Amino acid sequence: MSVKLAVIYYSTYGTNDQMAALAAEAARAAGAEVRLRKVQETVPESVVASVEAWKAQADKMAAIPTATADDMEWANAYLFSAPTRFGVQASQMRAFIDSLGGVWAKGGLAGKAVSAMTSAQNTHGGQEATLLSFYTTVMHWGGIVVAPGYTDQCIFKSGGNPYGYSHTMGAEFTEDDKASIAHQARRLVDIAGKLAR
Repeated sequence: MSVKLAVIYYSTYGTNDQMAALAAEAARAAGAEVRLRKVQETVPESVVASVEAWKAQADKMAAIPTATADDMEWANAYLFSAPTRFGVQASQMRAFIDSLGGVWAKGGLAGKAVSAMTSAQNTHGGQEATLLSFYTTVMHWGGIVVAPGYTDQCIFKSGGNPYGYSHTMGAEFTEDDKASIAHQARRLVDIAGKLAR
């Protein structure tokens, strides 16, 4: 059985959009069938339009399909990416997760491999807490947490976060950062493939 990976993200200014795209590319190269999906914006359009950079990013992502419960049922693995807001994932991502009660109730989220990535404005802006909060939800689902751990030297070179890749907003993506994202995606595809047998 092949790996069907849903890469589901929220991005305000583009950091998580780039991370999700890099992960999706690496997962495809590893042999997974990938659906790249953004979550629904919950902030009023007038507010988004009032911030030039936010509006520009929303326009850039306009062609990316919006994540649905059907995508969650289709996939046998998930990679989430969302910015940190006060030590947990952005409310837009949380709103999507909170809409999955129907899929969860029939066991549609159980036994699937899950990994997560995040970003924040500074290096101690809550990234690890955000990733752990994702995984708390995964445990409620009965999912299988697939954190990168220290399974490759690239983890150390890109900040050393064993819970999942995290990026400082506004910083350029180095080759080490890209390698860490790709490693996390490949590891998720590998473990998901073993679970799907």
